[in-house]
Amino acid sequence: MSMAEYNEKGSIKETSFGYAMSVIGGKWKLLILYLLAEQEPVRFNEMKRQIGPITYKMLSSQLKELEADGMIKRQEYPQVPPKVEYSLTSKAEELLPVLEQLCEWGDQNRK
Repeated sequence: MSMAEYNEKGSIKETSFGYAMSVIGGKWKLLILYLLAEQEPVRFNEMKRQIGPITYKMLSSQLKELEADGMIKRQEYPQVPPKVEYSLTSKAEELLPVLEQLCEWGDQNRK
């Protein structure tokens, strides 16, 4: 975010940074994207098991938001019991270098 953009818009929410945070911000979205980047496609229950303390309702809500923002694809298979898999879109894949940089930062600073 440039200061010029911030000064022009008058609100952080109106900037490119504000948009990015609206798409990936919060407690769970980056975790979900990271999990999908590591092992897509992933089924709902497997995602819930790997993330741990997230509730089913919250996971469902976060997945719906990520899908609405064009970050993940939901593939439903017509079978009993229902099978649904999630994977990254090309828009989300553009974010992978940023996630990699976060991982590198974590490696350097967690000791």
